[in-house]
Amino acid sequence: MNPADQHPPLLFSLDDHPLLVPLCRELAATLGTLETRLFPDGETYLKVAIPVAGHHCIVVANLANPNDKLLPLIFLLETLRELGASSVGLVAPYLCYMRQDCRFHNGEAVTSRLFARLLSTHIDWLVTVDPHLHRYHSLADIYTVPSVRVEGTTALTDWLTNQSSLLLIGPDSESEQWVSRVALASGHPYVIGEKQRHGDRDVVVTLPDLAGYQDRTAVIIDDVISSGQTILKCLQAVRQQGISRVKCAAIHGIFADRVDELLLQSGLTELATCNTIPHATNCIDVTPLLVPAIQRCSGIGGNQGSGNR
Repeated sequence: MNPADQHPPLLFSLDDHPLLVPLCRELAATLGTLETRLFPDGETYLKVAIPVAGHHCIVVANLANPNDKLLPLIFLLETLRELGASSVGLVAPYLCYMRQDCRFHNGEAVTSRLFARLLSTHIDWLVTVDPHLHRYHSLADIYTVPSVRVEGTTALTDWLTNQSSLLLIGPDSESEQWVSRVALASGHPYVIGEKQRHGDRDVVVTLPDLAGYQDRTAVIIDDVISSGQTILKCLQAVRQQGISRVKCAAIHGIFADRVDELLLQSGLTELATCNTIPHATNCIDVTPLLVPAIQRCSGIGGNQGSGNR
């Protein structure tokens, strides 16, 4: 038996992620305690206030708006290693720096590869929910540690299954991979729009004819809401075709510049997100999906596997 299996796993979070407590309960883990503060010059002070030697350590991190969070996270991961943790894994329900996946223009940094290379040196495994794998086949293309990609669409499906008379709408071709799976599993019809993007906030969404769905509630589904422009333009296109009841469900809600307020003011009847990024719209729980993935990567409960999905 691995000596670490005789100790309860320890869970840490620098930002008190709301998934921390339910994960701690489901994994029969102990909540790790930290002391953190900023020095007057802005540098980070960090102290792990619980013995970690011989324990599997799991860090749950909110990596939305990541730049100010990365150095403290790396300090925590490396400190756990130095203090003798048996393993150090990262649960990043939202995984940042995935969109810049190629050099679109000469001289650009391919930040997805650079970030993956950096993070892989500080962790033993990674679990995340629906990362933006557009030009990558899997996380193993860029991460060098065992990793598991949890499908948040399963949680979306559970949320939609008991709702009736819905039409699921994907705003663009990229969203079809999620919308089609949710539609098949939940039994609702779906349509896919066409998006033209001329800039970060300059988006045009065109939808097919919705005349046959006027009696249904439309549910716009996407993986990430950041600037919100895609959802806003899709909402406008739906309402222009006479459907008045429109909801939106997303796996990750970043909501830059408080765009969630704009979306609700623009006519959405409901805005729902998974609890991957802490937000008032979190009403879809991914805890049951994360637990087996964490067990698989960490070996907690004897379910250790290779990951890399």
